[in-house]
Amino acid sequence: MSSEYSKEEPKKDQGKNIIIIVLALLVIISGIKLYTDYVDRTKKTEEILLLSTENNELNKRLDSVYYQLELRIQEVEKLGGEISSLEEARNQLLAERNAGKQRNANEIAALNAKINQFNAMITEKDQEILELRAMNQQLFSENQDLKTTQAEIEEEVAQLNIQKEDLQAKVNVASRLRAENISISAINRRGKEREETTKDFKNRQIERIKVSFNLADNKVALNGPRNVYVQILDSNGQPIFDVAKGSGTFMVDGVEEFFTVKQDIIFNNSGEELSFYYEKGSDYTSGDHEVKIFVDNYQVGSKVFTVK
Repeated sequence: MSSEYSKEEPKKDQGKNIIIIVLALLVIISGIKLYTDYVDRTKKTEEILLLSTENNELNKRLDSVYYQLELRIQEVEKLGGEISSLEEARNQLLAERNAGKQRNANEIAALNAKINQFNAMITEKDQEILELRAMNQQLFSENQDLKTTQAEIEEEVAQLNIQKEDLQAKVNVASRLRAENISISAINRRGKEREETTKDFKNRQIERIKVSFNLADNKVALNGPRNVYVQILDSNGQPIFDVAKGSGTFMVDGVEEFFTVKQDIIFNNSGEELSFYYEKGSDYTSGDHEVKIFVDNYQVGSKVFTVK
């Protein structure tokens, strides 16, 4: 009986060893699987971040080329040249920019190639502009010969410059944008929105502040990229800002100011509503708070809300 017992012991030990080996293999396999999953996730995250950066850079290129095309259209049209190809290119860029989508690598490469084509077109138009200017200069010189005296010419030029400056000043004022239908809302932790009325906001109601408005119709203002800033001033008149949440500085009448939130838009006189959100992360001081709205470097509107 003792002999049979001693034979069973090695079998039990052998069985235990097999179980331990199997468990060890499972642990190793699980570890390898976790590591490969982690590597895959990291790679995908890096790819997403890279594409996001490339999309942002591409949008900046779109804005820049759009602006350059707009300048050429104005100049060529003023000189009497053909602008249909430039307008078509500008409209394509505007449609692509307004799409507001995240492009994949192939789409980014294709759009970059198209932008390069547009840049080549701009270079060609610059040469055309030089030729048109030369032709216009020649015509101007010929017209000058028809003037009776140099004194009359100088007087006419002086009057034209005065009129031009006066007209330009009026155009500059008329082209300034204006915010209308300004609405201020408090959004609580449950996402419920309370619009500013004659009643004051309470701090417990304010998880985020929402500022909505639209830019009024303006046929004089040029279409194109604009920087829109919202500045919230506390009851002491000090700007509320947090650089970690997208706040920063901008210039107003040569003075550096803090803004609370910002959006870069393409102005096309469509009157679409713009909405800005800001989460302060702490209580607002009691009293009146002013919301100021700026486009580029000038104020376009303001409104006050009160916090108890």
